[in-house]
Amino acid sequence: MEHAFTISIDLTPIRWVTPSTMGASRAAIYAASGTVAGPRLNGTVVPMSGGDFPLLRPDGVIDFDARYLLEADDGAIIYMQNRGYRWPRSAEIGERMSRNEPVGHDDYYMRVSPKFDAPAGPHEWMSKHVFIGVAEKIPRANRIHYFVVL
Repeated sequence: MEHAFTISIDLTPIRWVTPSTMGASRAAIYAASGTVAGPRLNGTVVPMSGGDFPLLRPDGVIDFDARYLLEADDGAIIYMQNRGYRWPRSAEIGERMSRNEPVGHDDYYMRVSPKFDAPAGPHEWMSKHVFIGVAEKIPRANRIHYFVVL
């Protein structure tokens, strides 16, 4: 694996559908803005181009389903779909996270598996590789480090 880039994304306030008919809570949180920086891609998160609609399961696991657009420094628009999971390593950490308080990155598990739809040209490599994302939850934002599997 090789580090490809990091996305730092600012999020809007969360809205909840609770309880949902699935027996859990569903949320909506949008991508307000963000940056993409790394050795293989630089650019921005297109503001309000999408967001995450996570399911908070009864076991405390958050099941992510995020979709939004990236704009590379050269102007290329790249569609991103991100699926993954976040769960606290203790009930106390879960309570702190629910209050949007800072916690250490070792206090929870947060991993994602993205797929990209990039235009033909210099970014099409993104549509041909598997990626793993290791995420950090920070108050009102996420920072996700993406690694391409070679």
